[in-house]
Amino acid sequence: VQLQASGGGLVQAGGSLRLSCAASGHTFSGYVMGWFRQAPGKEREFVAAISWSRGTTYYADSVKGRFTISRDNAKNTVYVQMNSLKPEDTAVYYCAATRFGLSVNVLRAADYDHWGQGTQVTVSS
Repeated sequence: VQLQASGGGLVQAGGSLRLSCAASGHTFSGYVMGWFRQAPGKEREFVAAISWSRGTTYYADSVKGRFTISRDNAKNTVYVQMNSLKPEDTAVYYCAATRFGLSVNVLRAADYDHWGQGTQVTVSS
């Protein structure tokens, strides 16, 4: 499984960005795709996730109502549309994948098996 994240950049507070995660090397039916972020000096934290087959979505409280996760099955790509960005959203954002299962906590980074490289998002005040 290969994951390629892109779309980060510098944006002013209140602005928007869309991150993409292109997935390859596997059939992703039965997988959950997640986005996490890590700010300097902080632990990696959950942002959003989506089940590949059903499209069920999960969000961190801190981004609910501002971020929207989606997937394009034909392109094997997962997106996160980030609106109303705040300086505290500044972080390196990572996409990740794991096979869905009863024992999997989609909010927990340790439960993801595959990770892409990060993409930097910087929100200026």
